[in-house]
Amino acid sequence: MKFLYRPLGMLFGALGGFLATAIFGQVWKLVAGDEEAPSATMRNRTWREVLLAAALQGAIFGLVKAAIDRGGAKSFQKLTGEWPGDEED
Repeated sequence: MKFLYRPLGMLFGALGGFLATAIFGQVWKLVAGDEEAPSATMRNRTWREVLLAAALQGAIFGLVKAAIDRGGAKSFQKLTGEWPGDEED
């Protein structure tokens, strides 16, 4: 049964990426008041802006990924009775 979880996990991961991107865009607008977050290669942006955007984006992506992965695993367990991930020793 665990082999069925792999494609579902990949699908959830892709959806999570889209969700995290949307959330980051909205949070950046609130935090910085800009429509577009700076990338590392934008010439007219400061180090502070670029690093803050990267840290915020990483935190949001990590949080969304963990929430999606955990929710997907819990749902899979409810449906199949098997935990699809790692087990502690």
